[in-house]
Amino acid sequence: MKFSSDGFRAWKNKKVTLLGMSGVGKTYLSSLLCGHNWFHYSGDYRIGTRYLDEPILDLIKQQAMQVPFLHDLLRRDWIYIRNNIKVDDLGPVLSFVGKLGNPEQGGVALDEFTRRQAKYREAEIAAMNDVPEFIRKSQEIYGYQHFVNDVGGSLCELDEPAVIDLLVEHTLILYIQVTDQEEEDKLIARAQSDPKPLYYRPAFLEEQLEVYLRENGLSYAAELDPDGFTRWIFPRLFHSRIPRYEAIAKPHGYTVTSQEVAGVRDEADFLELLEAVIDRTP
Repeated sequence: MKFSSDGFRAWKNKKVTLLGMSGVGKTYLSSLLCGHNWFHYSGDYRIGTRYLDEPILDLIKQQAMQVPFLHDLLRRDWIYIRNNIKVDDLGPVLSFVGKLGNPEQGGVALDEFTRRQAKYREAEIAAMNDVPEFIRKSQEIYGYQHFVNDVGGSLCELDEPAVIDLLVEHTLILYIQVTDQEEEDKLIARAQSDPKPLYYRPAFLEEQLEVYLRENGLSYAAELDPDGFTRWIFPRLFHSRIPRYEAIAKPHGYTVTSQEVAGVRDEADFLELLEAVIDRTP
């Protein structure tokens, strides 16, 4: 959606999709707004609790069945296992996605990793397709006036134009851009010091995997150090996503910087920032 600042100010039920890399402030803003009559829709939380719930549990049960004590308890239905995913702690989702590399070092074999990546992509598309219905629920059931869609950093990787069209139709797209080199370095360093599982476009992963194997004299993905590969690929992933975010934001939405987001302290600050960015956008 596109607005004049007056039109945005008059928009009774504001609906905003926050776009950008993990760590730029999407969840910070969403959590802040949640205390000011905004419904916080977390795409990753929806993925974990709805679309990957069963695959996550299957993976956990598969591991548990290898423990003799738990094997018997599960086979006899004497215990059950469930996910405990939180909006601010998506550990089970991350565990399912996993890291490519040597299984003996906690990695996931290439075929299985590719299968999980495809499942995650399907789940993210489904979660974004749920946005209009959750906008309705947030107002009619829960009584929230406004709606903020906190999407995963991989939204720009889906190559699914219909998803973007849907979000543009129902929400204002706000891209949070990292423009300061020091801040970019901090974000990359943070991701490298504590490597998290990531979603990669298949063509990007294939290209980067070939480079990494060649540079390190390896023949197979099963030889990779999972954390080492994740640390190596993250800066490349970060920079590959920038033009993809911009390709969404420029024609369809608005762009703010992560420094501007860091200065937001309450809903009034957020709305003031949005009005300012609307005014400065051609």
